[in-house]
Amino acid sequence: MFREMMPHVQRDNFWPLPSLFFTLLLQLPAFVCRTEEPRCFSKISPSLDRDGNFVIGGFLPLYSVRVKSLIQAAVFTSEPNKDCRSYQWLHKNYQQALTIRFAVEQINRDPVLLPNISLGFQVYNAYHSDERTLESSLRWLTGEGQLVPNFSCRRQDKSVAVIGGATSALSIQMGTLLELYHFPQLSFGPFDPILSDKTQFPSLYQMAPRDSSMPRGIVQLLVHFKWTWVGLVITDDLRGEEFLRAMTGEMAKCDVCAAFTEKVPVSERRHEESEMNFMSRIMESPSRIVVIHGDTDSLMILRHSQVPYFPTLKVWIATSHWDITMRPHSFDSYNFHGALTFKYQTSEVPGFKSFLRSINPNKDPEDIVLKDFWLSAFWCKKKYNNLEEENCVPNATLEALPIFLFDMTMSGLSYTIYNAVYAVAWVLHEKLLMKSEFVSEKAGENWVPHPWQLHSFLKNIHFNNSAGDLVFMDEKRSSEAQYDIQNYVSLPNDTELLVKVGQFIPSAPPGEDFTIHEEAIDWGWSGLKTPQSVCSESCHPGYRKTVEEGKAVCCFICSQCPEGEVSNQINVDHCEKCSEDEYPNKNRDHCFPKIVTFLDITEPLGMTLALVAISFSLLTALVLRVFVKFQDTPIVKANNRALSYALLISLTFCFLCSLLFLGRPTAATCLLRQTIFGVVFTVAVSSILAKTIMVVLAFRVTRPGRRIRMWVQSRVSNFIVLICSGIQVIVCGIWLGTSPPFPDLDPYSEHGHIIIQCNEGSDVAFYCVLGYMGFLALGSFMVAFLARNLPDTFNEAKFITFSMLVFCSVWVSFLPTYQSTRGKAMVVVEIFSILASSAGLLGCIFIPKCYVILLRPERNTQERIKKKVHSKG
Repeated sequence: MFREMMPHVQRDNFWPLPSLFFTLLLQLPAFVCRTEEPRCFSKISPSLDRDGNFVIGGFLPLYSVRVKSLIQAAVFTSEPNKDCRSYQWLHKNYQQALTIRFAVEQINRDPVLLPNISLGFQVYNAYHSDERTLESSLRWLTGEGQLVPNFSCRRQDKSVAVIGGATSALSIQMGTLLELYHFPQLSFGPFDPILSDKTQFPSLYQMAPRDSSMPRGIVQLLVHFKWTWVGLVITDDLRGEEFLRAMTGEMAKCDVCAAFTEKVPVSERRHEESEMNFMSRIMESPSRIVVIHGDTDSLMILRHSQVPYFPTLKVWIATSHWDITMRPHSFDSYNFHGALTFKYQTSEVPGFKSFLRSINPNKDPEDIVLKDFWLSAFWCKKKYNNLEEENCVPNATLEALPIFLFDMTMSGLSYTIYNAVYAVAWVLHEKLLMKSEFVSEKAGENWVPHPWQLHSFLKNIHFNNSAGDLVFMDEKRSSEAQYDIQNYVSLPNDTELLVKVGQFIPSAPPGEDFTIHEEAIDWGWSGLKTPQSVCSESCHPGYRKTVEEGKAVCCFICSQCPEGEVSNQINVDHCEKCSEDEYPNKNRDHCFPKIVTFLDITEPLGMTLALVAISFSLLTALVLRVFVKFQDTPIVKANNRALSYALLISLTFCFLCSLLFLGRPTAATCLLRQTIFGVVFTVAVSSILAKTIMVVLAFRVTRPGRRIRMWVQSRVSNFIVLICSGIQVIVCGIWLGTSPPFPDLDPYSEHGHIIIQCNEGSDVAFYCVLGYMGFLALGSFMVAFLARNLPDTFNEAKFITFSMLVFCSVWVSFLPTYQSTRGKAMVVVEIFSILASSAGLLGCIFIPKCYVILLRPERNTQERIKKKVHSKG
């Protein structure tokens, strides 16, 4: 009875919905197939179809809801009848519809593929709206614009597959309904790993190549131009979130930071609710580089939210999913002038451009969609009402349209649609080969396969398209996308170009996967100069980055490299130390070889010290000559002539030993300089100590009534000198035997120089030698100080006291000075101490005697001495 009421309803190829829903549908009256179309049906579901034995459904974003004026910040209109809201053409997407037509016509002409079988298509509009997407899907399923699920008002259902899903959201919205009927859905939008889950989407097949490497390619572009402070604009959906995670991960590896992240609402409802103030935040950001990710339809709101004739002064980097040339108006192309976009590398399909040149509504008057597109694209509707297309623009072609309205080059989405149509054709071809499944019981009657029967073929099919590319339907075998990097140029005459300036091939070896030709890029508002986008200015060579606490790694201050370290590149995290034989320059950006140096006798200071040492040694020799010449005079004899000779000889060697400290240190000079210095100074100080003791003994032991005259004999003084000097010789022998001095390099003491000096080997031994000399000098000073009041004629105690005071002062000052200096200064300090202390001994002890011997000889007589003794007595 129900079949009699609905003779035109075909139910053979449908599967039941949930039982309650299906029971209610059975109670629908027979006039469900004769309902009137809504007033705005031509825009909601455009009539774009071709009949055939098999029909492919297509859901393409051809129209969008018209946006109000730019001043109103892109708020959508709201009319009492939502079906009749103002719609506008998305002109560039019409290429996708023409691609389906081109592929179908090409297949129908092919004598090999689907021979004697015609392929048809039906194209419907797709929206970013759950309601409209479901509505379009139901209209296609039911036929004739009806919205009755599980029923078809077509006399014969020829539908075999659906091509749709420009975005993941649309694929999911459509798939929810199509999955109930197990209709194969070939998604031509960007590859989405979520849609690869066959548990949730067993009937969905993604035609696009994988694009997981795109974030890496974008970051390589940012790193190449040293853009470290960039903004991110993504769609507010799962795909946008996935891209954001991948992008920020790649950016973190290369120290690239996000200045801001803006999420663009994608649904029609959220567009209406949004105040669209994100563009002002983008404009206010100091970042000059903005990376934008999303599909063309979702991000069209960016075009509407811009202020007319007000340049953004940003460089936009667009992913392959957004057609940067597509916009609702013709006057705002300059806003994206200089942008860089990643576009899928596709092979040119033979015959496609010729097909596009042949398109004209006069040749196909029944195609009302083409007629409407033609009138809209050539702005005829704005000039005249009820104007026919033949009177619009005589001899017009699609090639004459600007790039923002139509592109003669097949886009990435169109290329994917082209492959999808051929995939369905090849699956039907394989099915036809199994004639037993396609031939009806009635001879000569073709039978349309159930859609679910195509899945086993779709999963395994692969073929070469007319462009020569191998196409796999198995997503696991899908290749990684390759990209051309194009520069969007808007010329003053309103001509727009997409110029290839580089490419990114993820499968290529590292270093060869990314290429860019900077000289070919037109940067738009920044002219020929490459724009900069950094949070902090670059740290020049000689400086290092110091990240400020609580800020991104891209925001830093520049600190000069520490002493001894350099950086010869910009924006280094750490400075590097120069090697020991190199030193940093003043700017601390280069290391230079150090100059090997030492206290050379040829330099002014060395020459001066050598001249002083030789002069004093000659003076000492002259004093010795005087003493030898006047050895029989009372003053020479009275002051122990042998000790005076020994002291003068040792002082001569003291002056001369300082010469061992001059010149390039060698193993021999390092062994001799400190030991000779220690021994000869010990002999000198021991001689003074012996003279002092002899003076005291001469007046204390030889007083009347005492008979111990043996203590004032010369053997005693000689014994004192030998014993004291012998101890020092033993100390020096132990020093040389255990840890002898050796030549060493000092690269640290003097900037830019490596000083060759003697390493003492054992600091303890060195200070033991000095300490022992100090002990002898202190003993001499104390004994001389006690004997200072003895009779002047025979008494040297006053002179010895003063000489020892000078000697001790020099060497006490030497110790801290020696410790606080490095390099050649240490040698100079020691030489100066040797010369000063030796000169002090010579001057304080012998100069007064030479004065008497040479200038006051009358005082150097026996009678004068006796008279002086008697007067004291």
